[in-house]
Amino acid sequence: MYPNMNNYEELYRQMELLVSNIEKAINGEYSAVQCYDQLAKLASRQDEKQQLQEIRADEQKHLESFLQIYTSLTGRQYQPKITEECPSVYKEGVELAFRDEQETVDFYLDIADQANNQFIKDTFRRASADEQNHAVWFLYFLSKMLSQ
Repeated sequence: MYPNMNNYEELYRQMELLVSNIEKAINGEYSAVQCYDQLAKLASRQDEKQQLQEIRADEQKHLESFLQIYTSLTGRQYQPKITEECPSVYKEGVELAFRDEQETVDFYLDIADQANNQFIKDTFRRASADEQNHAVWFLYFLSKMLSQ
């Protein structure tokens, strides 16, 4: 008896979606690394510069983890692309980063839910928690700007 081909087709579609979402996550992290480096240079306060570099370091770790997962799933290297330009005005960059980090929290949780592999689930859940923490920092930066 032959296995049900619909199961293979469904598994293939799920894997395609997972790989596509991981590509999107890689590009998002790559874009964030570049943007947060730029924002750190634009920040006028030293404590904000330092926190932005710490956030950037988290994003770099996510990028490296996601690239590793991508390669293990596909057997190929992925070349990240900048998918969203970073504003050249600090306040606009912080606002964009806040919104992006908030949206990314749910996106990473969705990826964790899609994955069957525990390492992938754990990696994206941890990244989601980091993104939520980053969003809080960006909200703090925005609130400080409004109170000045």
